[in-house]
Amino acid sequence: MADNNEQSRAGLQECLPSRSDQSISDMDETIDLRRATLVLHPLGHPDRFIALSDLALSLQARFEQHGVLSDLDEAINLHRAALPLYPPGHYDQSLSLNRLAASLQARFMEQHVQSDLDESIDLHRAALALWPPGRSDILRSLALNSLATSLRIRFQRLGVLSDLDEAIGFHRTALALCPLGHSDRSSSLNCLAVSLQVRFQQQGSLSDLDEAIDLHRDALVLCPPGHSNRSSSLKDLASSLYDRFQQQGVISDLEEAIDLHRGALELLPPGHSNRSTLLNNLASNLRARFQQLGVLSNLDEAINLHEAALALCPSGHPELSFSLNNLALSLKDRFDECGVLSDLDKAIELHHIALELCPPGHFNRSFHLYNLASSLHTRFQQQGVLSDLEEAINFHRAALALFLPGHSKRSPCLNNLALSLRDRFQQQGSKSDLDEAIGLHRAALALCHPGHPNQSKYLSNLASSLQARFQQQSVLSDLEEAIDLCQTALSLSPTSYPPSLQSSLFNTLASSLKDKFRQQGVLSDLDEVIELHRAALALHPPGHSDRSLSLNNLADSLQMRFRQQSVLCDLDEAIDLHRAALALCPPGHFDRSLSLNNLASSLQARFKQQGMLSDLDEAIDLYRASLALRPLGHSDRSNSLNNLASGLTDKFHQQGVLSDLDEAIDLHRACTSLKPPGHSDRSISLNNLASGLTDKFYQQGVLSNLDEAIDLYRAALVLSPPGHYNRPTSLNNLAFSLQDRFQQRGVLSDLEEAIEIHRIVFTLWSPDHSNRSISLNNLASSLQAKFQQSGVLSDLDEAIDFQRAALALRPPGHAHRSASLNNLGTSLQYRFDECGVLSDLDEAIDFHRAALQLCPHGHSEQSLFLNNLALSLQVRFQQQDVLADLDEAIDLHRAALAVHPPGHSNRSLSLKNLALSLQDRFQQKGLSSDSDEVFDLYAQLLQVSHAAVLHGDLWAAKSWTTSAEQLKHGSALTAYQTALQFLDDWQHITGLSSSSRHFEAVVEATSSLAMDAFSCSVRGSVLTTAVELVEQGRAVFWTQLARLHTPLDEISASGDIGKALAAEFKELSFRLRHMLEVSSDQRTMQIRQVAIQRDDVISRIRMLPDSPRFLLPPLFSDLQKAAEDGPVIIVNASQYSCDALIVLISQDPVHVPLDITQAEVLELSTEFQSLTANVGSSDNQLENQNIVGVLRELWARIVSPIVDALRVLKVRRRSRIWWCPTAQFALLPLHAAGPYGAESHNLSHFYISSYTPTLATLIRARQQVARDPSTPQFVAIGQGIPDRGKPLPRVAAELGDVAQRVARILPCTSLADSDATVEQALDALSRHQWVHLACHGMPNPKKPFESSFAMRDGPLTITDIIRPHLQNPQPEFVFLSACHTTVGHPSSPDEAIHLAAAMQFSGFRSVIGSMWSVDDNVAGKLVSAFYDNMVDDSGRLDCTRAAVALHKAVKKLRTKIPLEQQIVFIHIGV
Repeated sequence: MADNNEQSRAGLQECLPSRSDQSISDMDETIDLRRATLVLHPLGHPDRFIALSDLALSLQARFEQHGVLSDLDEAINLHRAALPLYPPGHYDQSLSLNRLAASLQARFMEQHVQSDLDESIDLHRAALALWPPGRSDILRSLALNSLATSLRIRFQRLGVLSDLDEAIGFHRTALALCPLGHSDRSSSLNCLAVSLQVRFQQQGSLSDLDEAIDLHRDALVLCPPGHSNRSSSLKDLASSLYDRFQQQGVISDLEEAIDLHRGALELLPPGHSNRSTLLNNLASNLRARFQQLGVLSNLDEAINLHEAALALCPSGHPELSFSLNNLALSLKDRFDECGVLSDLDKAIELHHIALELCPPGHFNRSFHLYNLASSLHTRFQQQGVLSDLEEAINFHRAALALFLPGHSKRSPCLNNLALSLRDRFQQQGSKSDLDEAIGLHRAALALCHPGHPNQSKYLSNLASSLQARFQQQSVLSDLEEAIDLCQTALSLSPTSYPPSLQSSLFNTLASSLKDKFRQQGVLSDLDEVIELHRAALALHPPGHSDRSLSLNNLADSLQMRFRQQSVLCDLDEAIDLHRAALALCPPGHFDRSLSLNNLASSLQARFKQQGMLSDLDEAIDLYRASLALRPLGHSDRSNSLNNLASGLTDKFHQQGVLSDLDEAIDLHRACTSLKPPGHSDRSISLNNLASGLTDKFYQQGVLSNLDEAIDLYRAALVLSPPGHYNRPTSLNNLAFSLQDRFQQRGVLSDLEEAIEIHRIVFTLWSPDHSNRSISLNNLASSLQAKFQQSGVLSDLDEAIDFQRAALALRPPGHAHRSASLNNLGTSLQYRFDECGVLSDLDEAIDFHRAALQLCPHGHSEQSLFLNNLALSLQVRFQQQDVLADLDEAIDLHRAALAVHPPGHSNRSLSLKNLALSLQDRFQQKGLSSDSDEVFDLYAQLLQVSHAAVLHGDLWAAKSWTTSAEQLKHGSALTAYQTALQFLDDWQHITGLSSSSRHFEAVVEATSSLAMDAFSCSVRGSVLTTAVELVEQGRAVFWTQLARLHTPLDEISASGDIGKALAAEFKELSFRLRHMLEVSSDQRTMQIRQVAIQRDDVISRIRMLPDSPRFLLPPLFSDLQKAAEDGPVIIVNASQYSCDALIVLISQDPVHVPLDITQAEVLELSTEFQSLTANVGSSDNQLENQNIVGVLRELWARIVSPIVDALRVLKVRRRSRIWWCPTAQFALLPLHAAGPYGAESHNLSHFYISSYTPTLATLIRARQQVARDPSTPQFVAIGQGIPDRGKPLPRVAAELGDVAQRVARILPCTSLADSDATVEQALDALSRHQWVHLACHGMPNPKKPFESSFAMRDGPLTITDIIRPHLQNPQPEFVFLSACHTTVGHPSSPDEAIHLAAAMQFSGFRSVIGSMWSVDDNVAGKLVSAFYDNMVDDSGRLDCTRAAVALHKAVKKLRTKIPLEQQIVFIHIGV
């Protein structure tokens, strides 16, 4: 663009009067003489017009020499004065008209006042009219050329093509008047050639340019060496050859142009007025040769020549702005090549100076606006400073306003404004910018007739913008048009294009095909992309300025193919290419940050493939280096933030260091903040942030992270409407997160929504799309999960159908065929387990065999496939008793075990599977060798490191207990001890979580284990061990809360050493938990190393004075302290026996056998739950009779034998005893047992009952004695009009009764109705030592952590209560006057996840709660009676009196309230 400006300025001068070569003194003397002559020719003198004309010509010559505008103005005035003095018909009248026209034209060239040029043309026409054809060919040809030159200048100013066509016509006529031998022929040849060259530049017709070159050659022949015009002819021919080079790319044209320019320059000695022009032209040609060949010395020489030209243009020089512009363009080229920002900054500075020299109205202002805008745009692309881009757009708009319709430079200006707007769209995401850019590209293209030199470039640019709109809006017609445009551009005349244009077209088409591949998944498109990038690279040999870009593009496409086909050589080649590209971008190079980022991305991909941490570490270092080069305000900073976050996330997945994940999330949040609503890439940032939060949820189990992730995924989906290329990814992410939340909360609607989303994604893939099989598998997996939840067989059938379809899309040789075979086999086995159709099992076995055959030795999935085939064969053996199936299963399990050496994370599962198959064979054949091997295998579990216990280790140990019980093996007790130790270790590693998924895992792991261990110990007469084991395996969540958090807090507070050890322990535990969750064969050594480090920290903690048993379960000698205020009775139900142990303070436990089975206890419990579920809804007398029946059986079969034993032990009557029931016993009111006869006594007649979930809980409650002697605070919280549930009209009265009794001795606060909100209730619980809570209790048996108290604004859940640990320094007592506050999970009562337990484990030493529904009318009476007994004459409240006060209140009201309300409340704690 700017090069054309240089050439047209140079060519123009040939058709204007030449500047005089007189010396300054000679010229001044001439003017003085002519002024004197004019004085001698006053007005009226007949020759005055001659004196005026001569003086005007001398002044005009001095102007041309020195550029003093006053000389020109005076010359014009003198010409005007002379013109009317010519006599009519005077021979020189036309000459005078031409001279005035020439002077006006010269002033136009300086001041660009259009009226001067228009007047000049009118004068030239008048002069021509005075020389009709035939009068004087010499003067007529001069007049024709002069008029033509002015018309051409007006065309270049206004762009009206008719001016140029008319100029060419006049030049041809003038040339015809100058036959061979004519003195002006060379000048006429040059004038016609210049105008044809200008028309070529406008219309791109090569015939015009070829003719211009021929004409320039003819003119040069007429100017042999020594001719005064030879230098000009050499320059003009060089200019036309340069234009043809730019059109056709023939290097010989450029080489000849350079030689011609050098020849012309040699003819102009230093000081010549045209030397600066020739220096500029030669420099421009050398710059073009650099752009063609990439030889930097050419560009350096060009810059030197431009600087020399500029030095010849002092302030005020007419060519100063041209020289500034040309030097700026060359400096920008050197910046493009070397990346030295000072070159670009200098170029912009020079463009600014050049623009200032061309104020509004100046002829060349539009060109300088254009070039300055282009350089600012380039600087924006390098530094990302948005103000540069905004300024570039404004300058482009200003330039476009000056390039009116029809102007030759209008189309490139439209094109460049469009490119700038597209870049702003990519920064700010404004759709209007992109739409305007596309409109401008179309307008630029419409101005390019077929064959125009810019047609292919504009086709490519329009294609790129359409592709960008496709990426935002996913309208397929945009992408299809982009591909068609690129292919059209390439089909025009690709071999004649300059290499830079060819490579640009290759890259644009490749980019569009890449998007098409993403949309449709056709691998041939991706292969074509790679070939196009290879072709582009071939056009950029070593040393070429664009080689690094081509290397990057090829590497990116190879990396994409690697992601599809997993061919490692593609990825390795990509890494090598990226390294080569980076080597071409040394520190300071503008593309260095991009190259750093691209190399990092490929290394990260190889890490994901091969797991080499060095690749990931290098990638992260490179990402950080790239980010450092993109400071705040840089346009690509958001991309660097995102990429570094991605690398840190992978490192977190590898090593489990939480700080890496936290940093990644912070980076994603920063990235999202840089992409505000409306930004085209906002959906990607939202997806990435959501992914990080999902990872954090997986680690910490905090559901709010998952909820936020789902909200972000939904927001991202809204920004990816139907047809958007990123919509499948957004849909998949949302579906997977909903499935995760379903696993946590069990809300079926989440899973059903996930399934529907997977169905939608499936419909988005064409039948031959590479992602179709993945989508089928995802849909099948979610349907399988739904089947496992709801048991609807049609879901499983559909899942199997989808898996068959996925397998069909993965033919032999497909990388994922083995996975599909395995998945289908597993689903068929599920259906066999459900329906018992043997053909499903046979087919499952066939699929598992096929999967195994595709899995070479050492493959990461080999052990899984071995195990799955073995399990299927084992099941078929159990169905058909074909011993060959069992033998093969054993062989397969042995092979799987061999893959898992000692220390491997999956070894325990392999041990268990082999042991169970051997046990099956022992039971079939009775070979003692099989039995011996079974327990030899189980004994290997004793070698598992306690610091790295997995869920599979625990399952293997539980299997050992079952096998030992079944075969009555002597290792049973060891098996139970190992399993419970593994349970402890597993809990320490997995940590605490109140999520449904975690709780269900705990329930599954602990199911009956502790109770069966208790039974085994009792049967083996090791009673103290029975107490230790049952304590170790019950109330796991609360035990972990007490045994881990509180000691760690105490250790941290013990001093700097303790604080450091606690922090190190937490960090290593987190890392180990993460590594175990994503364990693989490659990470076994890392797991072992972290486990050893954690063991070492635990050992050092145990060396601290107060922490000798850190993380160790308590010994019986510790647990015995629970009985210091009265015996604790453990009542245990196991499938093997039911027993009670009485724990006493000063002797070993006393065993009381119970004549009842676990099944009978379950039956009693079920019956009683049914009765209490209907209290108040049926006949009260009948209801009481049924309840009494259960209580009598409890007495006869359970409680009475224990009371007898207590009597033998001489436990004082009416003293306190504590019940510690297990399993279904925990759901029975042992405190209310009795014969209920007229002449007999119930338990309450003999002893005052309390409960405790575990012995350790009771010990902790006794140890929490108030240390602060200040007066305790009492709060009564009541909610009679909750957000849900029926009103409780008696709550207000109950609070009043409580306050009336308590206020006499304690400050008492009430919190009721609108004040009783969740937040205020939590605040009250944290600040008051004594609490009375009257409201609805809302148990949630399926999600016990969501059990709650109904407050005014919503539920106050267990999770709320335990999360802040209440921060209460000395909580004492809480009365829970609400329903179901001691009811937990019905299938796992031993976990004691209920409201009363939450209060106790939050620190309240003494708790009263209810076992079933409480009658609002009755509760008030019992509460009043209770507080009457709590408040005595001592003037203080004592929480240890709560059990006795409740006992007395019930006794007082025995005849006044229904039986089920007498026994509904129980006391827990001290």
